[in-house]
Amino acid sequence: MREPQGRSAYSRTEVLRGSVVYALGDSVAAWIAGEFSLLRLVGMGLVGGTVYAYEIPHYFRWIEQRVATCHHPQLTRTGLALLYFNPLWIVRHLFFIKLFSGDWPGLSIRLVRVGFESFVFTIPLTFTANYLIQNKLPLAWRFTGSAVFSGLMAVYYALSGGWLAS
Repeated sequence: MREPQGRSAYSRTEVLRGSVVYALGDSVAAWIAGEFSLLRLVGMGLVGGTVYAYEIPHYFRWIEQRVATCHHPQLTRTGLALLYFNPLWIVRHLFFIKLFSGDWPGLSIRLVRVGFESFVFTIPLTFTANYLIQNKLPLAWRFTGSAVFSGLMAVYYALSGGWLAS
């Protein structure tokens, strides 16, 4: 796959941003929920700087290439972003949180239900946020914008007591 604008699919900037933003966002949520741990902070930083820093910017670049000839590029970008951040993505993210929290009983099939319910419940908000991220931010900042939004959602879930209590 050819990368637009000569950018690598995995840059040091994205590694740093992913590590910091995902670690901090999750740590604030964990602190609010009374579940902060250093292992979780480090683990989520590692996931943010490796898995997420590689695949999310890569996917956003892929979206940009696909919408070049679309009749409705703004809605297509938003729809493709929602397809990526689907219930199974949420389940995987929850899996990482439970894993780095040492919550072995929490690593269960119940995460699938929680992932689907949280996805469906937040569709209006996530649609709006992904629309703004995909259409108002330059490509180089979409990963960071998405990571910040994920951190805000983690804080929202911690405050509501629903998502992290699973």
